[in-house]
Amino acid sequence: MARSALSNLIKSRRQSLLATFALGVVVFIDDYLNCLAVSTSVKKLTDVYNVSREKLAYIVDSTAAPMCIIVPISTWAVYFAGLLEENGVAGDGEGIGLYISAIPYMAYAWFALLIVFLVAYGILGDWGPMKKAEARAKAGNPLPEAFVEEQLVSNVQAKRKLSFKANIMNFAFLMILLIVSTVYFEIDLLRGALLSCFVTVVVYWIQGILSFETQVEAIFKGFKVMLYPLSTVVGGFFLKAINDELGMTSYVIEAITSYMTIVIFPAVIFAVMAFLTFATSSSWGLYVLAMPIVFPISLALGVSTPLMIGALLSASSFGSHACFFSDSSLLAAQGAGCSPMQHAFTQFPYAMLGAGLSVVTFLGLGYMMA
Repeated sequence: MARSALSNLIKSRRQSLLATFALGVVVFIDDYLNCLAVSTSVKKLTDVYNVSREKLAYIVDSTAAPMCIIVPISTWAVYFAGLLEENGVAGDGEGIGLYISAIPYMAYAWFALLIVFLVAYGILGDWGPMKKAEARAKAGNPLPEAFVEEQLVSNVQAKRKLSFKANIMNFAFLMILLIVSTVYFEIDLLRGALLSCFVTVVVYWIQGILSFETQVEAIFKGFKVMLYPLSTVVGGFFLKAINDELGMTSYVIEAITSYMTIVIFPAVIFAVMAFLTFATSSSWGLYVLAMPIVFPISLALGVSTPLMIGALLSASSFGSHACFFSDSSLLAAQGAGCSPMQHAFTQFPYAMLGAGLSVVTFLGLGYMMA
């Protein structure tokens, strides 16, 4: 539906990339939803303009976690605001307010969004593996070699075609319903998604677009396609559990804190936590362990609390974005139609550029606030 509507508006390769970026910015409530909804909506459109599936996955992934952390009504914001209250950094009910004050300091998220916009617009070129993938796509092969794509809804034709305006209204209504229902259920995306899925089935059935049986079949096929990325995510949880048992996070942070100053502390914490998140694929769990260690030290050094929150959230979004086996990277690859490793290698240079700029920014902010 969204793809059909977009095809009436998009007339060039650049426009298809910018439309993907814009959709990623709009679908901000959760990175899982972003990765799946955006890629599924646009990949056939970008295929028309010979955009590689790897570039599509990169654009989708770059507007997932980075966008979610700078919007205060996302699942990320609610989770981390709760952590701030649990660790005594913010008072009861004040977590979201403190979180909002830290949004300007979430350097990696801002740089990731800027870089992906420049890539989509064509200002920033293709590097390394992405250059090879784009050369293949421009030769007429958007889908990577040796990758067999499973369609979520294969060989399904709409029983009734709606007008462009009706398609837009359907898409907008269901996206708004998802956001409103998720917020209503206290940022519970599962409840919001279930309600929205149920309403979608009813709406499509009433409008005569798809039969009830066809939609149920598509839902179960979607579950089947998701088994591979979900199994990899489960492996990530095992790795996190091993890390927790070994105490790696606490050890690394405690080992470097004796050498810290107010100027370099935010940059070092960003770099250390970014590395740990990248290595363990734990974009949320590590911070349960890290916050009780990081914030007492930052207060003793006199480092701005919003700045430290910005450094931690930047590290979390980098890890989610860059890790080869993170949940959002796996879902972005699956949704776009490439393997997780193909996606990881092609986007890694851009993620590292954002990380490098973030380190420099945190050093500058630390110096300015010293």
